[in-house]
Amino acid sequence: MRIPTFIPCLMTAAMLASAAPAAAMELLMVERPGCAWCARWTREVGPVYAKTEEGRRAPLRRIDIDAAPAGVDLKAPLLFTPTFVLADQGREIGRITGYADDGMFWGLLGAMIAKADRAADKGETVP
Repeated sequence: MRIPTFIPCLMTAAMLASAAPAAAMELLMVERPGCAWCARWTREVGPVYAKTEEGRRAPLRRIDIDAAPAGVDLKAPLLFTPTFVLADQGREIGRITGYADDGMFWGLLGAMIAKADRAADKGETVP
């Protein structure tokens, strides 16, 4: 029996669709040239961010403060650098303004992701 050629294509498409994450979170890092705190984050967190669970859940997108972030509905204007905006499906769900050290950053980011997870578990969105 010969299998129609479109069947393997449908199976492949179904497997790819099921492997995709349910929500597309991303972390925007808003920066500007000469920002010392941005450079410190880049040295302390930048090399490991993508390797962490947080980095896999919310890939990093760096943007200049003078460029509007494409595809993201922000709750408030971006005024300071660095500012980290956690977005889910193009909508801001949390923000960290400034960077003091890696402990503060990981703690606040973890709390924002946990809040998003709790809301998703209830079928709600983060206010």
